[in-house]
Amino acid sequence: MADLRIKGNWNEIKGKLKKKYGDLSDDDLTYADGKEDELLGKLQKKTGKTKAELSKEINNMTS
Repeated sequence: MADLRIKGNWNEIKGKLKKKYGDLSDDDLTYADGKEDELLGKLQKKTGKTKAELSKEINNMTS
């Protein structure tokens, strides 16, 4: 399971991801508690990065 620290500031992270990856839609960035792997899977398809790379990138945005 993905180890994401995104609770509380998801809107801020979502904005940063949309800025970095312009082709991401709101549907791609829909987050629900317990659905981290689903979110990472969608992002992986759109960006071509691994789930581990994306998880690290998202966690760095929360720091």
